Amino acid sequence: MKTPKPPKPTAITLLSEVSRALVNQEDISKVLRLVLSIMSEQMEMTRGVITILNRDTDEIVINESFGLTEEEKARGRYKPGEGLIGHVVESGRHIVVPKIDEEPRFLDRTGSRERFSGKQLCFICVPIKMGHEVIGTLSIDKPTGENEVSTSFDMECHERINELVDLLTIIGTMISQAVRIKQLAAEESETRRSLDPHFGNGLMAYYHDDALGHAGSEEGILASSSIIGKSKAMLSVFKMIGKISPTNATALILGESGVGKELVASAIHNKSRRADEPFIKFNCAALPESIVESELFGHEKGAFTGATATRQGRFEMADRGTIFLDEVGELSLPVQAKLLRILQEKEFERVGGSKTLKTDIRVIAATNRDLEQEVTKGRFREDLYYRLNIFPITVPPLRERKSDILLLADYFIEKYNSMNFKGIRRISTRAIDLLMRYHWPGNVRELENCIERGVILSEDDVIHGYHLPPSLQSAESSGTPAAGSLQQRLDAIEHEMIIEALKRTRGNMSKASRQLGLSERVMGLRVKKFDIDFRKYRS
Repeated sequence: MKTPKPPKPTAITLLSEVSRALVNQEDISKVLRLVLSIMSEQMEMTRGVITILNRDTDEIVINESFGLTEEEKARGRYKPGEGLIGHVVESGRHIVVPKIDEEPRFLDRTGSRERFSGKQLCFICVPIKMGHEVIGTLSIDKPTGENEVSTSFDMECHERINELVDLLTIIGTMISQAVRIKQLAAEESETRRSLDPHFGNGLMAYYHDDALGHAGSEEGILASSSIIGKSKAMLSVFKMIGKISPTNATALILGESGVGKELVASAIHNKSRRADEPFIKFNCAALPESIVESELFGHEKGAFTGATATRQGRFEMADRGTIFLDEVGELSLPVQAKLLRILQEKEFERVGGSKTLKTDIRVIAATNRDLEQEVTKGRFREDLYYRLNIFPITVPPLRERKSDILLLADYFIEKYNSMNFKGIRRISTRAIDLLMRYHWPGNVRELENCIERGVILSEDDVIHGYHLPPSLQSAESSGTPAAGSLQQRLDAIEHEMIIEALKRTRGNMSKASRQLGLSERVMGLRVKKFDIDFRKYRS
């Protein structure tokens, strides 16, 4: 018998679609039906079944299925240890049956065997676990070739079946985490409804600093651990943070450099049940590859030249807490293998040591790389990617959340006013225009640096356009042609200074000219040159 091998692009597509389905759908039953539907399209399966163990009745029931009628689904009930599904629940281990119609433990409780008589079907069933507890199973029936009746397994067949088992195990893990997250979200929503009769009326609350939970303003602004935003893209991120924080699920934060991935990780930790435990941060790209392994896992005395004493690694320091692995895509393949073991088994060894250490940690990873492409190129382990990608959160770049720019600018002005003993009151119209037109390749980090520069350079408590870096005043950001750029920049600065002086003096030309150190005649010529109507500032 030869079990069809799903090619790698198909596996990647399948798991990506399953991940999106688990994140985007709210109703758990709809989620599971959608997952089975996606699997049926990608895996060419005849039947697919998700069962759940009811602890109260000690009975395993079919929760959702593909390829079964409602009557057949209702008949699918088992006790732990009973039949193939009961055996998987009881043992916690997967099972593979090359020919299901020749297996004596196959009970056919659903009565669907007759509809598939004459077909060679391979049965694969894996446990769905919540931690170490089995909460159900995921099983599929896949057709084999009609002429492939041999029951002998060659090496190629073993490899293909192992790939299918790994694929189903990953999907089972994703299902268990998503189910738990949605259960907690439902419980929290129910609690809030019972406490607040106005909850759920569509009004976004204002959350400040560590809140993510106190109702207030109608502005629809959210802030958590200095994450600030009111755009639709950021409200979606805040919603995801609220869902995943109470769980122990692994999170993968995606986004360009400078968008604030570390702040999202901090917000998740601060809202979790581990908030009082350590939050250890580690940048996987900050150190040479030879040092990274020792930093993460620790080392024993004498493990290498210079190891004069035993040292704890970051995973030991983070025990019972959270570890944040920034730029996880930079890890070497050997270190990735060790990280995968920690995620699966919660255990590791120090460099140069033989003692196995246990750790209870939550892993939050972040990267600005496209990990799917890295997997395809062989630079990132596929199994590790899908262990990390259980709950991805994509932080949008600043150019996709323009409505947050001034909100962030005000926050940074307040921050650097305090740090530099300044009193900046506002940003000029010209400077605002430059901020809003710029494409922000460095995202929020670049915006912060721009505002800090403006706060330091300003001498009149206003950030003007000429206080901003030259990159913001380029032809691309300002919309001006490149020809004569020096004169145009000088004119732009002069124009802005005249406008600001007229605003301060409420359109009084004499006062404005004195503030600028110009004669009234020269002031009149400049106003005429730039076609400025000074009368509109008198109000």
